[in-house]
Amino acid sequence: MNNLPKVKIGIVAVSRDCFPESLSVNRRKALIEAYKAKYDETDIYECPVCIVESEIHMVQALEDIKKAGCNALCVYLGNFGPEISETLLAKHFDGPVMFTAAAEESQNDLVGGRGDAYCGMLNASYNLKLRNVKAYIPEYPVGDAEDCADMIHEFVPIARAVIGLSDLKIISFGPRPLNFLACNAPIKQLYNLGVEIEENSELDLFEAFNKHAGDERIPAKVKEMEEELGEGNQKPEILPKLAQYELTLLDWIEEHRGYRKYVAVAGKCWPAFQTQFGFVPCYVNSRLTGMGIPVSCEVDIYGCLSEFIGTAVSEDAVTLLDINNSVPKDMYEEAIKGKFDYTHQDTFMGFHCGNTCSKKLSFCSMKYQMIMARTLPEEVTQGTLEGDILPGDITFYRLQSTADNKLRGYIAQGEVLPVETKSFGSIGVFAIPEMGRFYRHVLIEGNYPHHGAVAFGHFGKALYEVYKYIGVEVEEIGYNQPKEMRYKTENPFA
Repeated sequence: MNNLPKVKIGIVAVSRDCFPESLSVNRRKALIEAYKAKYDETDIYECPVCIVESEIHMVQALEDIKKAGCNALCVYLGNFGPEISETLLAKHFDGPVMFTAAAEESQNDLVGGRGDAYCGMLNASYNLKLRNVKAYIPEYPVGDAEDCADMIHEFVPIARAVIGLSDLKIISFGPRPLNFLACNAPIKQLYNLGVEIEENSELDLFEAFNKHAGDERIPAKVKEMEEELGEGNQKPEILPKLAQYELTLLDWIEEHRGYRKYVAVAGKCWPAFQTQFGFVPCYVNSRLTGMGIPVSCEVDIYGCLSEFIGTAVSEDAVTLLDINNSVPKDMYEEAIKGKFDYTHQDTFMGFHCGNTCSKKLSFCSMKYQMIMARTLPEEVTQGTLEGDILPGDITFYRLQSTADNKLRGYIAQGEVLPVETKSFGSIGVFAIPEMGRFYRHVLIEGNYPHHGAVAFGHFGKALYEVYKYIGVEVEEIGYNQPKEMRYKTENPFA
C-alpha cells in the first residue's frame, strides 16, 4: 500500500555517566542483532555516533538519526540513563518516540554488570511528564535483547499510524445527507491531530467526473474490474461509468493532495448522487480502500479518519459498516447457539450497501442498491458490491469528536462468524464478547454514530496505544468490558 509511511526507527542508546558506557554499547549491539534475526532490518537504524550521556551527545545523535531518514525514535536505556539528555532527545525529535530499558543479564554479573535501567525508566517517565513530551512506553518496558526487539516491533504499527496522521489530508465531498447528524462532528480535532481537510461540493466532483468522459484509460480500468468481479459481474453495463468515476477520484487525489503525503476520502453517495451520476459509488469506494486509500460513506469524516488509522496499523484493507441490526433469534438458535461460545446479545450484523473490498468478502456480486431502489429507478442505483464478509478475527473501532469538540474512541475485538447472513449488501454476522453491554454503555451512552470501522484481525492493543499517543484521554477510550467490570452507567440492580 503506497498510501502509508514506511517506518524507520532510530535506536539511540543512552548511559548515565556514573555507569559503565560499555553496558549500553554491548546491550544496544545485542538488541540490534536480535531485531535483525527476527524482523525486517529496514525497520530500524542503529545510531553509531555516540552513546548519549550529555546534552551535546543528544544533539549529535539527533542530527545523525535525522540525516539517516529516521521518522521514529527508540530511546534505549542500556543502564540507568541520563534523565535530562534522554528526555530532551525525545522532546526535540519530530516524530513518534518510544522508551525501553535493558534488563540485567545474569545473577553472575550483578556488581560491575548491573545497569539499573529498571530504576532509570521511572525517572525517564517522570521527566517526560515534566516536559509535556509524548512517548510510547510498552506494557512492561524492561527486557533482554529479544524482549526489547519484540517491543520495538510492536511500536512499528503505532508509529506508522502517528506518522501517517501527521501528513494526512482528508478530502470530502458535500455535506452529510439529511438525517445523518450523527456523522456530522466538529473538524477542530482534525487540526489538533495535525490532519488537513479539504471540503468540496458535490458539484465540483460532478464537473470533474464529466470532464473524464471518454478518458482513454477507461477500457483498461473496466478490464481490471471485470477480472476482479469474475462471475459476480452482474451489471457489466455500469462498469464504464464506474471506471470513469474511479479515475476522477484518483486524479482528484493527485491534483489536490498538496504538500500532504497521504490521503483519505469522505464521499457523498446519496440522495442526489444516483440521479445525477447515474450510479452509486459503493464498488469504487471498495476498490480505493483496497488500494490503501480509505473512502468513507455518507461524508463520514471521522469514519474516514478511523479507517486510515486502521489501515496504517494493520497494513491491510479495512471497511466502514453500520452497527446495523440484531441477529434473529431463530438464526441464533439454528446457526450459533452451541456451536460458538456467544450469547444472543453478543451477536449483531454489520452492514453497508456495498463498500467492502472484494478481498474481504466470501463471495461478491455487482448489484443495485436495494434500499435506494425503493424510491428511485433501479437503473440509477447500480454499483454496489454485495457479499458476506469473510469469517475471522476483527476489531471494531472508531475515533470520534463529540459535539462539544472532545476526542474519544472505542475498540472492541471479536470475530465474523461463518454464518450465512441471508441478507443483502456487504454484510456479516459479528460476535463480540459482552456486545450487549458494550452497545448500551459505550456506544449509546457515549453518543457514537452508527458507523464503525472494521480492521480484519485483532489490533486492539496497537489501536489503544495510538489513541493514547494522539491525545485521547484513557477514560475516553471505551471497550467491551468483561462481566466482572461494571460500567459507570450500568444499573447495579439489573
